[in-house]
Amino acid sequence: MKTHKPLSTKKPPAPEEDHQLIEDWIADARPAVNPVLKALDKQIGSELKNPRYAIKWGKAYYGSPGRGWCIEVAAYDISANIVFLNGNRLDPPPELGDETRYVKIRKPEELESSRLREWIRQSCSNSGWGW
Repeated sequence: MKTHKPLSTKKPPAPEEDHQLIEDWIADARPAVNPVLKALDKQIGSELKNPRYAIKWGKAYYGSPGRGWCIEVAAYDISANIVFLNGNRLDPPPELGDETRYVKIRKPEELESSRLREWIRQSCSNSGWGW
């Protein structure tokens, strides 16, 4: 089986402490996906210890010192993808993806899933993509 190392050729975004850049990114997103992004941001923020943020390649990154980036969020017209950068280590891993795993969210109610909450918790407590 071929092992993929996504993102390995890309330079990780520089971490910042200021959450305002995430708020600005959410404000610029399409109105249909804005409520999902706000709820997701709140949920991820409640799990991260000493959070750091970045916007790069049009996506939001969440991480913490010593762990690196654990979650990437991509906003589309009517949905958001939550990419777990350490997704192949989640138990059980989300079905979509390879090394990184992801889920597609269309409505804020979908964030209430206990499985999704557990994936976010696990991802925020494991090491991710280094700085």
